Amino acid sequence: MNVAIVKYNAGNVYSVVNALKRLGIEPLLTDDAEELMKADRVLFPGQGEASGAMEYLKARRLDEVIRNLQQPVLGICIGQQLLCRHSEEGDVDCIGVFDAEVKRFQPQRHEDKVPCMGWNAIYDTKSPLMQGLEGEYVYFVHSYYIPLCSETVATADYILPYSAAMHKDNFYTCQFHPEKSGRVGEQIIKNFLAI
Repeated sequence: MNVAIVKYNAGNVYSVVNALKRLGIEPLLTDDAEELMKADRVLFPGQGEASGAMEYLKARRLDEVIRNLQQPVLGICIGQQLLCRHSEEGDVDCIGVFDAEVKRFQPQRHEDKVPCMGWNAIYDTKSPLMQGLEGEYVYFVHSYYIPLCSETVATADYILPYSAAMHKDNFYTCQFHPEKSGRVGEQIIKNFLAI
């Protein structure tokens, strides 16, 4: 299987490369539009800041390329957020696959820390991406979230319920890091590759 990972100015991409290698897949890390378009699967992972990431993607017209991909695409962490319409982080317009606004967590109590870091359960799971994973724990690191919407396929609670995973057409996303979520994360990556 030909698997491509979108290369852009975001951190944490190599943990996704290593997760795929553990499954016997040698992914291609690229910002080449042709390579992304001909891949069987595309992963769009990363940690970083939305406005800087969008600047990089738009300069190379990768925002258009990603929006128009026809094969299964998996956005991870900021990859999920960048697939939305707009982000409060840097007040930036994003790729727009999901008609959703990315918002910053607003602490309600003293113990509410931002960023949200650590293991949390996902529930109300649906879609082939989340098959067999109700109530499992996965690893999160993020300060921004996507409110629940019609495309939400897994929910998590931190300050409020939010979209832990989303699905629309050929686009699948995780706010958490499957590549850092042990056995459960490995199953999610396998589920994605099997779609």
